[in-house]
Amino acid sequence: MKKLQYNIYVLFLMVLVGCNPVPEIDNETMLDGDQIFDASIANPEKYLVSAYLPNPTDVEKSKPVIIAAHGYTATTFEWDELREYADSANTFLVSQVLLGGHGTTYTDFKASSWHDWQSSIVEEYIKLSNMGFRNIYMAGSSTGAPLIIQLFKSGFFNDYTKPKGVFLVDPIIVSSNKTLTLVCLLGPVLGYTTVTLDSGEQGKWYVYRPQETLKQLMELIDLTRIDLQKGITLPIGTYMKVYKSAVDETADPVSAVLIYKGVKTATGKNIDVEMIDSRIHVFTRLKGRSGVLGSDVEKQAKTFKDIESKVKTVAN
Repeated sequence: MKKLQYNIYVLFLMVLVGCNPVPEIDNETMLDGDQIFDASIANPEKYLVSAYLPNPTDVEKSKPVIIAAHGYTATTFEWDELREYADSANTFLVSQVLLGGHGTTYTDFKASSWHDWQSSIVEEYIKLSNMGFRNIYMAGSSTGAPLIIQLFKSGFFNDYTKPKGVFLVDPIIVSSNKTLTLVCLLGPVLGYTTVTLDSGEQGKWYVYRPQETLKQLMELIDLTRIDLQKGITLPIGTYMKVYKSAVDETADPVSAVLIYKGVKTATGKNIDVEMIDSRIHVFTRLKGRSGVLGSDVEKQAKTFKDIESKVKTVAN
């Protein structure tokens, strides 16, 4: 049996060796190329509150601001619908950060580390804190979640305005794709993996996922899982809630359990977790997706209203 497994493994490697480690990029349609960039790069004032309100009034400084961080291979597009909701509600602001290394070329993405991804979240938070915004919140979808959790673990907020609350949507602490754990072994042979996008997602996500970034993703979620096992305490006055799809082909639902067990408020209480009857990863983003049902729209709206209610309640 062991010899058979070994032969299969060798055969698998031989097949992989025949793969082209350099992807063929269509510059006119793919984010991976050198012609399509995330819109926030050219027009930051439409996405970042720090750019939109460079000289805020005292009233504006008191308005709740949610810094929204998207997931791995995604762009600011992932949080467009929350910003649109906020614009219509006029009760809070949304600052959509583009993760470092994302939104430009495959080459830039390939060279980035998870610390680079996190850097744009840090930069916007520091700007808003130094500008005097008093009610800062954070939202992270998928990989955006462990990037935010790591900020608490590192003690980053010790030197800045403490966040009022954190909202995590389909956080990835454990991957549903178990083959991701083989990336360190097979990565150099594979070079990259690919994903299939819906037509409405073209130019918003990377089609090719360099093995270097997959390693960074594994490093981030493995580290975060270990840190959660050790325990993380939120700053005084910081609220956290996790919204997790019950069926998720990207982020294993156990991720929500690990965060629930690993994070406590400053008073030792548990954080809030809500399991959503959804099969969509990052169910708060429906634009560009095929097969969206009316029930999906209702779940998204309910979550946005819940976030709004928490922001209005916690802010002072």
